[in-house]
Amino acid sequence: MSIAVHSEPRIIALKVTKEAIISRLADGRTISVPLAWSWRLSNATPAQRNHFVIIGDGEGVHWPALDEDLSARGMLQGVPPRPPKRVHGKRREAS
Repeated sequence: MSIAVHSEPRIIALKVTKEAIISRLADGRTISVPLAWSWRLSNATPAQRNHFVIIGDGEGVHWPALDEDLSARGMLQGVPPRPPKRVHGKRREAS
């Protein structure tokens, strides 16, 4: 008999408040990061914040209207998305 075990954290539910991004993981843990952690979500409307898709069997979350992705692993490790760099007064996505 073979049992598949996920060694990676998996998000099964997500809630975005005015102050935090709160993820419920498949293993029962709940993790939270400050909303300010994501510059895209911080600048988004409540409707944009609440329009997300859990992707990759729970490996992360995608906000289509914002082109924002957060991973469960990144949230656990404290790795926020980088804001774009400014080049000659214009924004350029960080690489």
